[in-house]
Amino acid sequence: MKKVFYNRQAAVNYAYDYAFSRNPKYYDYSNLGGDCTNFISQCVFAGINVMNYTKITGWYYNNASDRTASWTAADIFGKFLIANNGSGPMGSLVKDTELEIGDVIQLSFKDGVFTHSLLVVSIYPEITISTHTNDAYDRPLRTYNYEKIRYIHIAGGQKY
Repeated sequence: MKKVFYNRQAAVNYAYDYAFSRNPKYYDYSNLGGDCTNFISQCVFAGINVMNYTKITGWYYNNASDRTASWTAADIFGKFLIANNGSGPMGSLVKDTELEIGDVIQLSFKDGVFTHSLLVVSIYPEITISTHTNDAYDRPLRTYNYEKIRYIHIAGGQKY
């Protein structure tokens, strides 16, 4: 297993490039429940360049019909990042004061299930994010109303 550096600036640059458009290499899930986690997965991939091809429990995208649920479903994506000890990005739950650009924030609007993913693009003077579904870049986190929030620090990754 080889450690992989997470290029935070590459993730943020990707978010900047595609916040208000869609990369034609990826299917747009906007009309199928939302495109936020698909977009945040793309951003994280731009910063790590390693996927986890473990069927069902991994994190990868080849095309719209050959991908894992964790690539597009917020709650599963967050759980993958936190629990991953194989190839791909690895994350941990942190406090908001420990966030860095390129980290992931997830929101729950009801029932404690995380359904929206955001990428941190700035932390000073306040936390701002980028996302899809309600497309945004440099939107203040404080403008969201939510029931629950989790902050996931991307620590880097591994590849076989």
